[in-house]
Amino acid sequence: MATIILAAVLGAALAPWVPPVTPGEQQTHAIDPDVHRREVEAWQKARDARLRSDSGWLTLVGLYWLQAGPNRFGAAADNQLVLPAGSPAHAGTLRLEAGKVSVELTSGVAATVAGQPITAAALKSDAGGAEPDVLTLGAVTLQIIERQGRLAVRVKDKNSAVRRAFKGMTYYPTDPRYRVVARFTPHAQPRAISVPSVLGHAEDLPSPGTVTFELDGKTYRLDPVIETPGDTQLFFIFRDQTAGKTTYGAGRFLYAELPKDLTRPGALVLDFNKAYTPPCAFTAYATCPLPPSQNRVATSIQAGERFDPNAPHPGAH
Repeated sequence: MATIILAAVLGAALAPWVPPVTPGEQQTHAIDPDVHRREVEAWQKARDARLRSDSGWLTLVGLYWLQAGPNRFGAAADNQLVLPAGSPAHAGTLRLEAGKVSVELTSGVAATVAGQPITAAALKSDAGGAEPDVLTLGAVTLQIIERQGRLAVRVKDKNSAVRRAFKGMTYYPTDPRYRVVARFTPHAQPRAISVPSVLGHAEDLPSPGTVTFELDGKTYRLDPVIETPGDTQLFFIFRDQTAGKTTYGAGRFLYAELPKDLTRPGALVLDFNKAYTPPCAFTAYATCPLPPSQNRVATSIQAGERFDPNAPHPGAH
C-alpha cells in the first residue's frame, strides 16, 4: 500500500503544472448569452443542412475495398462493386494499378467527373487530405478514399432510404455553462497520438498539444488532433458518461479554433453545445475515428447533439 501511495504522490509531483485560465482570458472569450444561443442555433441549422445535402452522410450506401487490377461496378449482382438499383447493370470498370485508380465506362453509359462527361479517366483519391474526384452516374456517386495505405470506393445515393427517412437531430438545450474557456498547452516536441477507428485499425495523427478545462470545479483533459494538413481547427474525438444513454455510444466529435500561436500556452473556447454525432451512427459504411483512451471524460457533458441508442440506425457499431 505504501508503494502505491508513494507512486501516486510521485506521479502527481511529476505531472506538468498547467496554469489556470486567467480572469482576463475569460473576459476576452466571453459572449452574450443571447448571441451565444443564436450562434448555436445557426450551427445546428447548418449541421442539419450538411446531413440532408446531396453529398451528406445520409446518402452513403456502400464502401468497397479495391483489388489490384479490374473491379467491375454496376447494379447487377455479378459485379465486384454492386451499385443501388436503378444504376446501369454493368456500368464499367475501376482499375487499380501501382496505387492509382482509373475508370472505364461501358459503351452507352453516361457519367461525369466535375460536371464533364467522360468515357474513361484517372480518379484522384482523398490521400493526404486532397479533395477526391467524384464520378457521377445519375443519383449515384463514387469517390476513391485512402485509409492506411489501402484504396476503397465510397458510394453515395441521393435517393437513399436513410436520407428519405431522416427526421432531424435532437439537442440538449443550449447551456452557456458548457461553453468553456480552456487552456491549450503545446507539446515540447512534435507528437502524434494513436487514434483507433471502426475499421479495427489505428492511425497516428499529429497532436499539437493538450487542452484542459474545468466543469463543476473539476479539471479534465483532452488531446486534440490536426485532421488534415493546413486545418485551421483542432479536432476533438471524445466520449463522456452520456455515451450510450443520451448520446451516441461510441463518442462524439467537436471542433475548436486553433490557437494563434501553437508554440505557446493560451486560451481557447470549447463549446460542447456544438458536440455532434459521428457519421457511423447513420451508416455502416463510414470510417469513423474513435476516442483515444485519454479522451474518455469521467463526467456527463449534457450539451450538444443527442442520440437515442434504441433507435434503429443501420450504422450502429
